[in-house]
Amino acid sequence: MSKRVWFVIALALVLALVIAACAPAAAPAPAAAKKKVGLVTDVGGVNDKSFNQSAWEGTQKAAKELGWDAKFIESKQPTDYEKNIDQFATEKYDVVVTVGFLMGDATAVKARQYKDIKFAIVDNAYFPTKDSVACGDKVKDCYADGGLTNVTSLMFQEDEVGFLAGVVAGGMTKTNTVCSVSGMEIPPVVRFVVGYQNGAKYANDKVKTLNTYIPSFIDPAKGKETGQSMIAQGCDVVFGVGGNTGNGGLLAFKEKNLIAIGVDVDQYNTYPEVKDALVTSAQKNVDTAVYNFLKAVADGSVKAGYNTATLKNGGIGLAPYHDWDAKVPAAVKDKVKTATADLISGKLATGYKP
Repeated sequence: MSKRVWFVIALALVLALVIAACAPAAAPAPAAAKKKVGLVTDVGGVNDKSFNQSAWEGTQKAAKELGWDAKFIESKQPTDYEKNIDQFATEKYDVVVTVGFLMGDATAVKARQYKDIKFAIVDNAYFPTKDSVACGDKVKDCYADGGLTNVTSLMFQEDEVGFLAGVVAGGMTKTNTVCSVSGMEIPPVVRFVVGYQNGAKYANDKVKTLNTYIPSFIDPAKGKETGQSMIAQGCDVVFGVGGNTGNGGLLAFKEKNLIAIGVDVDQYNTYPEVKDALVTSAQKNVDTAVYNFLKAVADGSVKAGYNTATLKNGGIGLAPYHDWDAKVPAAVKDKVKTATADLISGKLATGYKP
């Protein structure tokens, strides 16, 4: 090959290298959009010292680990439920968590409308029921053939942990009268109350139980007034079952140096104003349930249907005795341990019947 041909080839290679070096770098691939999770509270608000707050804590924890954006919207009244879900849908959220039994219909309606959004609802599950907004009685499974294929219900066996709270109350009372200041008469609250009353009777066959349902979760003044009334009737151990309404009952007992039992979360930490009176709390690990749901969404393993937290799977349980640890008799602690084991094995039943 002639020198001229080699020269042309070499020149072409040099020019190619120069052009390549001067060419603009390829644009980087656009970063994947962050996923967004929104939480809609019930009317108690995100700082209710109870299950709304716990649900938000679980949401924040998961979002931080996953690198997602998280936001909450507080419902001030039931008519806000659907509007708040709509707001998240309009803002293109990927996941929506709704909190509370009362949000059942709104969640079902909007889940059907927004099929691309994954929903979780705390404290409500769907079953075929005639004339139900959520799921009629012509289907076998509300989540499969009933259309709620993008909904996961996070449920809790409140009667089990309520029973254990009752064992503590029945063992600690000096007047043989225990009571509960309760919110609305809805299934999760009823399960707590029935379990509590039967647990107290299991621990103390002489005990008398009192309970009042108050049609609100955001009326601490009424809760406190009800607690004071129960003190007048001889109650010396109260179970506050109903958000801020129940918190009012706890406060009434704290002010009289009597015994209180919290609900949903370890209220020794979330409601320090009454911690001196709190012997324990009947915990629903809502934060863990929401956290696990969001992690399942992230890894693709989430399934429509309902998951129930129980004593057996560790999704519920009594909080530590904290400052009361030395004051709770060993016999009461032993009875709690026995009841726990027997409830898990099926040897003991709470007495709650749906």
